[in-house]
Amino acid sequence: MDFTEAYKQTGPCCFSPNSRFLAIAVDYRLVIRDVASLKVVQLYSCVDKINYVEWALDSEYILCGLYKRPMVQVWSLTQPEWTCKIDEGPAGISNARWSPDSRHILTTSDFQLRLTVWSLVNTACVHVQWPKQISKVVSFTQDGKFAAVCTRRECKDHIILLSCQTWEIMGSFAVDTMDLAGIEWSPDDSAIVIWDSPLEYKVLIYSPDGRCLFKYSAYESGLGVKSIAWSPCGQFLAVGSFDQMLRVLNRLTWKIFAEFMHVPAIRGPSRAVIFKEVDEALQLDMSGLQLSNELSNTVQGSCPENIAESHSRVKYKVMDFPTSLPSQKPPLDKPNPKQGIGLLSWSHDSQYLFTRNDSMPAVLWIWDICHLELVAVLVQKEPIRAAVWDPSGPRVVLCTGTRHVYMWGLRGACSVTVPLSNFLVSDLRWSPDGSCLHLRDRDSFCCAALPSMELGPSDDSSDGDG
Repeated sequence: MDFTEAYKQTGPCCFSPNSRFLAIAVDYRLVIRDVASLKVVQLYSCVDKINYVEWALDSEYILCGLYKRPMVQVWSLTQPEWTCKIDEGPAGISNARWSPDSRHILTTSDFQLRLTVWSLVNTACVHVQWPKQISKVVSFTQDGKFAAVCTRRECKDHIILLSCQTWEIMGSFAVDTMDLAGIEWSPDDSAIVIWDSPLEYKVLIYSPDGRCLFKYSAYESGLGVKSIAWSPCGQFLAVGSFDQMLRVLNRLTWKIFAEFMHVPAIRGPSRAVIFKEVDEALQLDMSGLQLSNELSNTVQGSCPENIAESHSRVKYKVMDFPTSLPSQKPPLDKPNPKQGIGLLSWSHDSQYLFTRNDSMPAVLWIWDICHLELVAVLVQKEPIRAAVWDPSGPRVVLCTGTRHVYMWGLRGACSVTVPLSNFLVSDLRWSPDGSCLHLRDRDSFCCAALPSMELGPSDDSSDGDG
């Protein structure tokens, strides 16, 4: 695993969809670097601190959200002198994103006033009234032809379908939710999944014409859905809940075919492998050294008595059954309890998915959907900050805010130490083609290149330290 040197970064970053460029926010400046060499390709100056960065799908344009201004600035990679500013004035901007055609930008104003579609071609704009104030208010089909917008009027949630060619309203229908929390098209564009706020467990599947295909509620009188994710193949829908369970629906029958529990102790028999992060002391063999009496006394007086205790490396240890997992109980007198499936992601071949139960923040669970079983459990010393699948194969990379990067693959797990002084990995992300891994510290970043093959031989995969 090869690392680059550290570069400055104070804001968000984003790989271009073609994986050739990396956009980095440094205060009010946007730095575009070449992924292969990390040389600066373009440098743009915004009017305020950058809060959000997103590339257009054609990798030609890039937008910067300056939400405190509030304003959106757009830059062209091929025409550096070209620029565009979007200012909503007193209405404010809480969210901005590209449309699939890379020539329109959608912004959401504050206070649920309106969603605006801005054209970069003819400066025209289209307004949609009363959008929901949620993190993902719009979802596009995979072919980029339609957009589903979450709105709320007269105390009722509605879905509006827009054509991405003309931006005309193609249809609208009310949905059976108390307070809609999210929306997502299925990968084959044949269905739309929406889910209610945590106060009510409700998952609804609608057809594009507004027919309710399926309604699911696992239980009542408790906090409900916390995370949802379609499998890339579109056959499965994973639902993570506050009751610390993962449920998987079959797209063909809309039935629950798998339920996975996140238990505080794992007991055999089980095919799962439990990897626990431990510190291994480095034993220094000094028996072959011969020092003079004077030099020996100097060394003993200036060095710690136990040199092995001051030098150690991080490794994974394979645990036996039964194994208890570190967990914590959320306080009953505080809102938004840290429990339930807060992190959920599918592998790109749809065969595996990982989860993190927020009441066990230092534990990552990896499940095999084909065999409906637990494959591996990674037990870290610190809470998991981020975890991502390798786009090129079934491999997970994660970080915990330490100097180490942790990996799991089909042949085992290992840890790698970042060879940069005082570099603590707090976030990470892959380039779309899987050729580059971006690692972020608080005010800097570096990139790493991993071999495309799986982790090394199984006899040393559980104790590697890079």
